[in-house]
Amino acid sequence: MTQVEAHAPEVAGGSPRRRTAALTVLLIGMLMDLLDTGIVNVALPPIQEDLNASSAALQWLIAGYSLPFAIGLITGGRLGDLYGRKRVFMAGMGLFVLTSLLCTVAQTGGQLVAFRVAQGLAAALMVPQVIATIQVMYAPHERARPLTAAGAMYAVSSVCGPVVGALLTESDIAGLGWRLIFLVNVPVGLLTLVAAHFLLPESRSATATRLDIVGMVLVAIGLLLLLYPLAVGHEEDWPAWTFVSMVLSVPALALFVVHQRQRASSPLLPMSLFQHRSFTGGMAILLLGFGAVFGFFLTFTVYLQNGLGYSVMRAGVAGIWWGLAAAVFAGLAINVLAQRFGRRIVQVGLVVTTLGLLAMLLVIRQQGPDASAVALALPLLLGGAGMGFSISIVMDFALSDVPVTEAGSASGVLNALQQTGAAIGVSAIGALFFGLLPSEPTPAEWADDSSRAFELTLLLPVGMMIVAFAASFLLPRLAAHREAPSVTADAATSG
Repeated sequence: MTQVEAHAPEVAGGSPRRRTAALTVLLIGMLMDLLDTGIVNVALPPIQEDLNASSAALQWLIAGYSLPFAIGLITGGRLGDLYGRKRVFMAGMGLFVLTSLLCTVAQTGGQLVAFRVAQGLAAALMVPQVIATIQVMYAPHERARPLTAAGAMYAVSSVCGPVVGALLTESDIAGLGWRLIFLVNVPVGLLTLVAAHFLLPESRSATATRLDIVGMVLVAIGLLLLLYPLAVGHEEDWPAWTFVSMVLSVPALALFVVHQRQRASSPLLPMSLFQHRSFTGGMAILLLGFGAVFGFFLTFTVYLQNGLGYSVMRAGVAGIWWGLAAAVFAGLAINVLAQRFGRRIVQVGLVVTTLGLLAMLLVIRQQGPDASAVALALPLLLGGAGMGFSISIVMDFALSDVPVTEAGSASGVLNALQQTGAAIGVSAIGALFFGLLPSEPTPAEWADDSSRAFELTLLLPVGMMIVAFAASFLLPRLAAHREAPSVTADAATSG
């Protein structure tokens, strides 16, 4: 994603106070992206009712953001290398504000999905510049705190996203309802854009290379051939073309791999990274882990509101146990346990998350439409605790075997793959859940039928977590704690 160098750069950004202000601007941009999925999840049923959106549209409101974000993430980082990270960050923020406004005024499910796709592309421009600019602004021995702050944004978003989404939706200010979840991005984004203009330093890479346009097109075609029929197959009663499309995704993605192997300079996905066991194991865990969790929360949120009759606010608060547990146990893993117990913490985390999903399955099987908030809390606490243990530190282990000179590229690829995993998980798990429901269930049928559908659907994320656990044995026993790779800050200015 970002071109890296092995030597320390000239630090940009001005005085410590100015750098702190610039860091705040970057973290706000990152948080806006991270909150956007959690906020939307809890508002899916109101969106469906207001716009008369199909179940496929609901899946694409999540996957339609994650997929272009994943595809564009590496390219966004390279655009920053070529044209300036501040410039690209501001372009991404401006486009994010515009697409958020368009989402606010969408009149159909199709329009909203299209604007979400554009919003994902905007985030792909903005987010890669955050870590790259932190590396420019801080010397290697100063980076621990700003990078930890960036990592904390994941915990903050997982806890706050559903609650903020519920508050904005139920407040119904000026009769806007769910539209507020997008409109709130506009004033926050505009203020951040102004602050970025005055505070962020500009920087480029000394070794920036051209974009792999062919690779971008091939991977986009391959993923769309796979994901589009998964999203719309149930609505269309699975016609023959859906299966043909999924079959054609295999040669399309294989052609992408061949192209990457033949591209000597600046491939979208450097195939040399797969020579490192740690990278391959980390990639599998991030793909499957994020896919399982994002797919679970899509179906869980719909089930709470349409199956158990939860209000938007109650559904938003119900999921907070997962986020709180993830934040607490991520802190334990990073600061206390990882250095002592190594990959066993990742493995324990994957097992605990699996147990949480199985506990949820057991609760739904035993209580069905009568499942109480207390009964749901324990599975959510287990799932969140396990994710805090595993996902918070898996990147350290995944990069252990990767040379320092390839660490920036590898981390960018892993970030892109986890977003791809989220898109695949939402599409596959959502397709299974909605496929198990009657095509037009009555309100009376929703309770029993959605309980059965949700129970059976949980088997898929459970299976994904089991495969992720098997992949964890590719990780080294202990992570190689290296000094953060540096980003060349040639042409750096104080902004």
